[in-house]
Amino acid sequence: MTEQAHFSDRLCAAIQERNTPLIVGIDPRTGQLPALIRDHVVPGDLPSVARAFSVFGREIIDVVAPLVSAIKPQSAFFEMLGPAGMTALAEVIDHAIAAGLLVILDGKRNDIGSTAEAYADGYLGRKPLSAWGCDALTINPYMGDDSMQPFIDRCVKTGSGVFALLKTSNPGSPLFQELNCGTRSLYQHVGAWIDSAAAATMGKCGYGVIGAVVGATHREHLVELRNSMPHTFFLVPGYGAQGGKAADLRGAFDEFGMGAVINSSRAIIFAHENRRFANAGSWQAAVEQATRDAIAEINNAIG
Repeated sequence: MTEQAHFSDRLCAAIQERNTPLIVGIDPRTGQLPALIRDHVVPGDLPSVARAFSVFGREIIDVVAPLVSAIKPQSAFFEMLGPAGMTALAEVIDHAIAAGLLVILDGKRNDIGSTAEAYADGYLGRKPLSAWGCDALTINPYMGDDSMQPFIDRCVKTGSGVFALLKTSNPGSPLFQELNCGTRSLYQHVGAWIDSAAAATMGKCGYGVIGAVVGATHREHLVELRNSMPHTFFLVPGYGAQGGKAADLRGAFDEFGMGAVINSSRAIIFAHENRRFANAGSWQAAVEQATRDAIAEINNAIG
């Protein structure tokens, strides 16, 4: 079995090669598929929906592969289709890797002990190191350090990475994440542990195998956490359709413009619904133009 190089080093290299921190989320929804694909879906037939999701995801990959470093499939949209959906997810992952992209699976997995090890073994590491062949996985840290350590150990062994939920972009996130826990909020306690684990697993780029999910809708938190978590790569959702602006993103990056990837899903993959791209000529052309526009906007904002 051939192990991969350190995950953060691979991610940094891919970002530099494409000259953008943008990544594209694959979050298919039946009602928003382009008509050319949606017309082949049989209502109520989950396998036909799964086939459509696979075609949609793979065609998006063909468009964005020359432009971005990674894709982030959201596993829930595939899981809801049952076994056929999981086959479609596997096809999307394999297609992305063949196209030269990194794959960050948004599965938000975790558990304790041998169950955490099973999740880590199943998802992390390019095939044949794991069954799914992913480069990285999102995880939930709120079961404690013993639930995260199996993932970190697996990442070190296979050259993969994880991104732990820290300060998320949803409106309800303050309810628990900002709870006062003495001298710090809960998310600050979690962030300190994550950065310590990242510092212990650093690659040549200065970032560890464990990163953090920090939403683009919290500009002040991006600044705060970048300052307090210098060894932690950020995965930043919320830009685009969720309301995060390019101007809000600068705080996620270090002095060299590195240390974060910015995810955009709906604004790119469903660009054919946007009047701005009405004259694009095809839904794929709309995806390409939306991707190029996002790259330009982000690069201009972060310098």
